[in-house]
Amino acid sequence: MKRILLLNSEIEALRIKDILDNIEIPHVIRSFSDKAYDVLFQNQYGWGVLEANEAYKARILELVKGLTD
Repeated sequence: MKRILLLNSEIEALRIKDILDNIEIPHVIRSFSDKAYDVLFQNQYGWGVLEANEAYKARILELVKGLTD
């Protein structure tokens, strides 16, 4: 699994997850949220990341292009 996309919000993450689940592209969404540090890492690095197999990168970026602009 490689980082494919930086996510800016939970809403964006949920929308992308729904798209990828519907076309059955395997992926993982990781939030930078940490209870111990509140939102410190999210403020510095963004909400989280989308990880997937490198072979799906071009397809994923094509599918989510309008969502992340």
